[in-house]
Amino acid sequence: MILEVADIRIAPGQQAAFEAAIHHGVATVISQCPGFLRYQLQRGIESPERFILLIDWATLENHTVDFRGGPLFGQWRAIVGPFFAEPPKVEHFQAAAP
Repeated sequence: MILEVADIRIAPGQQAAFEAAIHHGVATVISQCPGFLRYQLQRGIESPERFILLIDWATLENHTVDFRGGPLFGQWRAIVGPFFAEPPKVEHFQAAAP
Protein backbone atom coordinates (compact mmCIF):
# COMPACT_ATOMS: atom_id res chain seq x y z
CA MET A 1 0.00 0.00 0.00
CA ILE A 2 1.12 3.55 -0.82
CA LEU A 3 0.10 6.66 1.10
CA GLU A 4 -0.26 9.84 -0.93
CA VAL A 5 0.14 12.96 1.22
CA ALA A 6 -1.05 16.22 -0.35
CA ASP A 7 -0.31 19.44 1.55
CA ILE A 8 -2.89 21.93 0.30
CA ARG A 9 -3.20 25.68 0.93
CA ILE A 10 -6.47 27.36 -0.01
CA ALA A 11 -7.75 30.92 -0.16
CA PRO A 12 -8.96 32.31 3.20
CA GLY A 13 -12.63 31.91 4.00
CA GLN A 14 -13.16 28.96 1.64
CA GLN A 15 -12.78 26.12 4.15
CA ALA A 16 -16.37 24.81 4.17
CA ALA A 17 -16.73 24.97 0.39
CA PHE A 18 -13.33 23.33 -0.10
CA GLU A 19 -14.15 20.48 2.28
CA ALA A 20 -17.42 19.86 0.43
CA ALA A 21 -15.57 19.90 -2.90
CA ILE A 22 -12.97 17.38 -1.67
CA HIS A 23 -15.60 14.95 -0.41
CA HIS A 24 -17.61 15.33 -3.63
CA GLY A 25 -14.50 14.90 -5.78
CA VAL A 26 -13.41 11.76 -3.99
CA ALA A 27 -16.91 10.24 -4.09
CA THR A 28 -17.51 10.98 -7.76
CA VAL A 29 -14.04 10.90 -9.35
CA ILE A 30 -11.14 9.45 -7.35
CA SER A 31 -13.17 6.51 -6.07
CA GLN A 32 -13.56 5.36 -9.70
CA CYS A 33 -9.80 4.91 -10.13
CA PRO A 34 -8.28 1.43 -9.90
CA GLY A 35 -6.34 0.98 -6.68
CA PHE A 36 -8.08 3.69 -4.66
CA LEU A 37 -8.57 2.35 -1.13
CA ARG A 38 -9.61 5.18 1.21
CA TYR A 39 -8.94 8.80 2.11
CA GLN A 40 -8.86 11.18 5.04
CA LEU A 41 -8.89 14.97 5.12
CA GLN A 42 -7.26 16.90 7.96
CA ARG A 43 -7.74 20.66 8.54
CA GLY A 44 -5.06 22.81 10.15
CA ILE A 45 -5.76 24.30 13.57
CA GLU A 46 -3.05 26.98 13.65
CA SER A 47 -3.35 27.47 9.86
CA PRO A 48 -7.03 27.04 8.95
CA GLU A 49 -6.30 27.48 5.24
CA ARG A 50 -4.01 24.43 5.28
CA PHE A 51 -5.31 20.93 4.65
CA ILE A 52 -3.62 17.55 4.48
CA LEU A 53 -5.29 15.05 2.16
CA LEU A 54 -4.24 11.44 2.78
CA ILE A 55 -5.12 8.85 0.16
CA ASP A 56 -4.27 5.15 0.34
CA TRP A 57 -3.55 3.52 -3.02
CA ALA A 58 -2.87 -0.15 -3.70
CA THR A 59 0.26 0.76 -5.73
CA LEU A 60 2.24 3.86 -6.61
CA GLU A 61 1.26 3.38 -10.26
CA ASN A 62 -2.43 3.50 -9.35
CA HIS A 63 -1.85 7.12 -8.36
CA THR A 64 0.89 8.23 -10.76
CA VAL A 65 -0.20 6.37 -13.91
CA ASP A 66 -3.85 5.38 -13.59
CA PHE A 67 -5.06 8.53 -11.86
CA ARG A 68 -2.60 11.34 -12.65
CA GLY A 69 -1.99 10.07 -16.19
CA GLY A 70 -5.63 9.43 -17.01
CA PRO A 71 -8.79 11.44 -17.66
CA LEU A 72 -9.95 11.38 -14.03
CA PHE A 73 -7.21 13.79 -12.96
CA GLY A 74 -8.64 16.63 -15.06
CA GLN A 75 -12.09 16.03 -13.60
CA TRP A 76 -10.65 16.10 -10.07
CA ARG A 77 -8.73 19.33 -10.66
CA ALA A 78 -11.83 21.00 -12.11
CA ILE A 79 -13.61 20.33 -8.79
CA VAL A 80 -10.88 21.22 -6.27
CA GLY A 81 -8.36 23.29 -8.24
CA PRO A 82 -10.21 26.62 -8.04
CA PHE A 83 -9.68 26.63 -4.26
CA PHE A 84 -5.87 26.29 -4.36
CA ALA A 85 -3.87 29.32 -3.22
CA GLU A 86 -0.74 27.57 -4.56
CA PRO A 87 0.00 24.20 -6.16
CA PRO A 88 -0.32 21.36 -3.63
CA LYS A 89 2.83 19.60 -2.48
CA VAL A 90 2.40 15.85 -2.99
CA GLU A 91 4.62 13.04 -1.74
CA HIS A 92 4.27 9.28 -1.43
CA PHE A 93 5.05 7.07 1.55
CA GLN A 94 5.12 3.38 2.34
CA ALA A 95 5.25 1.51 5.60
CA ALA A 96 8.71 1.16 7.08
CA ALA A 97 10.00 -2.32 7.84
CA PRO A 98 9.40 -3.41 11.45
